[in-house]
Amino acid sequence: MHVMEEKHTTAHSAEEAEIPGYLREAPHTGHLYGTLSYNRRSKCWTIKGEPCVTELAARLFPGSIRRRGEARFTANRRIVGDVNWLMLRYPLEVAARDRALWDRALDQARDHARKREQALRMPRRSSPPDGSFEGELREFQKEGLSFLLANPRTLLADEMGLGKTVQALACLAATGDLPALAVVPPHLMRNWAAEAARFLRVQGRPPRICVLSGLKPYVPPEADLYIIHYLLLRGWKQALPQMGFRTVIFDEIQELRHGGTEKYSAASLLAESCERVIGLSGTPIYNRGAEIWNVVNILDYHCLGDWESFTRAWCDGYGHHIVRDPRLLGEHLRREGLILRRTKQEVLAELPPKRRLVQEIDSDDRVYRELMRPVMEMLGSLRALEPDARERFLLEEQISRGERQATGVAKAPFVAAFVRALLDAGERVLLFAHHHAVMDLYQKELGAYRPAFLTGRESTGQKEHSVARFMGGETNLCVISLRASAGLNLQRASCVVFGELDWSPAVHSQAEDRAHRMGQKDSILCYYLVAPQGSDRDMQDALGLKVSQFVALMGDRAPDFRTEQEAQRAARAHIARLLERCEREHGELKRCEENAEE
Repeated sequence: MHVMEEKHTTAHSAEEAEIPGYLREAPHTGHLYGTLSYNRRSKCWTIKGEPCVTELAARLFPGSIRRRGEARFTANRRIVGDVNWLMLRYPLEVAARDRALWDRALDQARDHARKREQALRMPRRSSPPDGSFEGELREFQKEGLSFLLANPRTLLADEMGLGKTVQALACLAATGDLPALAVVPPHLMRNWAAEAARFLRVQGRPPRICVLSGLKPYVPPEADLYIIHYLLLRGWKQALPQMGFRTVIFDEIQELRHGGTEKYSAASLLAESCERVIGLSGTPIYNRGAEIWNVVNILDYHCLGDWESFTRAWCDGYGHHIVRDPRLLGEHLRREGLILRRTKQEVLAELPPKRRLVQEIDSDDRVYRELMRPVMEMLGSLRALEPDARERFLLEEQISRGERQATGVAKAPFVAAFVRALLDAGERVLLFAHHHAVMDLYQKELGAYRPAFLTGRESTGQKEHSVARFMGGETNLCVISLRASAGLNLQRASCVVFGELDWSPAVHSQAEDRAHRMGQKDSILCYYLVAPQGSDRDMQDALGLKVSQFVALMGDRAPDFRTEQEAQRAARAHIARLLERCEREHGELKRCEENAEE
């Protein structure tokens, strides 16, 4: 019995040793300086007591004082520790009805302190278990995974192009915290579904993925990963917290940098219901430093205190949006495990000079169908022509151009949304397209960024002026025709985006090299944006590009470049498949009509 007690005492002492001094049990005897109670409406702990206590709270914790003889503290596990620290010097009587609640809050604060201490001792790099993840993480991504595992409510703020989505999926693979919900911008929904299916494995199989749609909630099928976009959050505000998600991932979490909206309120309720909350963004704030409060407040409610406390402590005063010392705030966030950010410059040694990433984006079905009507009529005429007839060859060219333009126009708004996110992140973008109608849409959608244009329609002087504007920093966006890029020197670019594709890989290679030239010290990221319908799929295959394969993402394997003749053969093969598909659909429609008549 004595030995067992000794073991228990030793274990208890070891546990106590892990608890910082400020979290030890506060005395409840002797002179009590006031009372501590919980305000359920405002979710805060309230001290009512002698001026020596409330005045000290006001000095130590800006914004905590509300009125004479009273101080309030947000009920966050970090801040609860501050209250306990105060009680060690000035013992307070905890209200009887709130005693159990306080004990639980103090236990959570102690648990958080232990985990922060354990995080410091965790391996610097981690990898997902075998069979749970397809692909090999780079060293800096293994460090990112280790950080996500150590900090269940945090923001991964790596610079654009360093694989934040992959690291978040690796975290899901490592923890198995499913079902999970990914909240993403509308133009990234399709890409998230594709990435999850490609990298994540659940019990050896691809994950079950469900994309939520519409503002009216419904009972969705059982899945491992659910995907919803930000514009739908307000409609699902009450439903999502009840769906039992263990993890929520907010991609491009800067969408929540402004509070006071239904979208923000819905995101906050959702985050509170989950065990693990991951924010992803290369640009979590834009112009006002205080926007970071809204962002991290979603991740961990009131981890920086309430808005009044935060602005008084970190900004120029209550309600001010300018952070006095951003460097100091950044250090605090990193020390608390609330943010991790790496730039391309910091990990450049691990990155190849040029990386290719094929991303699926959405397109407008209605616009595509409307533009394809004349193309379908031409396909009807093609059936009557001999295989080797010159007229057939010319008609095939028209069909190919028509379908490519329909594809480009239908996805143009989604391409523009993608490029807008890059520009807002500070990237310098070369946007390539083929059709003038598509480039005109880019001008309409991205006009606020004052893009330069090199479309083949400009005079020599206008072309030189466009190059000078981009290279001189007057604009961070240059829109270029795929077949008009030869000889251009635009190494100021950090990203190349293909809004439209060409059948010839050599054309793309030449376009990439407008940025990837002598004098370019950065690692260039080349995005190929692929729509689910139209000509993109077959063109992608002809280019030898696989959608978001990890080796393509990291640039380890370049496409197999073909000759122009092979590219033309690929284009003709696509027309043959398109004709075959149309004939099949026409036959099925005719059979349906005959069955209906019978």
